[in-house]
Amino acid sequence: MKATESSSCSASTSRVLYSFWLSSCSWRVRFALNLKGLQFEYKAVDLIKGEQFNPEFEKINPLGYVPVLVDDGVVVSDSLAILMYLEDKYPQNQLLPADPCRRALSLQAASIVSCSMQPLHMKSVLEHIEKKVGQEESITWSQTVIEKGFSALEKLLKDFAGRYSTGDEVSMADVFLAPQISIAMDRFKTDMSKYPTLRRVYESCEAMPEFQASIPERQPDAK
Repeated sequence: MKATESSSCSASTSRVLYSFWLSSCSWRVRFALNLKGLQFEYKAVDLIKGEQFNPEFEKINPLGYVPVLVDDGVVVSDSLAILMYLEDKYPQNQLLPADPCRRALSLQAASIVSCSMQPLHMKSVLEHIEKKVGQEESITWSQTVIEKGFSALEKLLKDFAGRYSTGDEVSMADVFLAPQISIAMDRFKTDMSKYPTLRRVYESCEAMPEFQASIPERQPDAK
């Protein structure tokens, strides 16, 4: 399995992120780690080459997915679980609002992205649909999933959003939304003018140095 250390990380850290540059799930975690000011060693797992099926990686995550965070011997997989772990262990720069309403809103938005959107248009799903019914149906499926999710999120957040999803402070909702929006625009040509609240939130995130450092093209394994 290929292992690459990011140039911004300390070689002595015991915090390791198994990541793939094109994975939006990994992107969320990179963004969150940057927001919390946590250094990490970057270990690349090339999903295209099938490195996620190597026995070495399967010992860490039998499901064979990235991201996986190993922090002082604690192994956590799944981006939402990783972010909740980081919130509990590293309270600096909290990503969940203190207000119960906005906290629930942030978690709800993150859950919509992680459960109702991204898994339904991940590469393996679209390849399966294309194989069964053709490329056109695969594209239609992905666009339908994204539009349904963004429509729901626009309605959910429009009365609460400020600069960011749940107000004027960045939250967990933004950590999930910003990579999803970027991928929707780049890969699926989604017109974000239909979602003015989401577009404004994305523009605020895009301007952040922590987000810029987390983008796929700036990762060690980017091709």
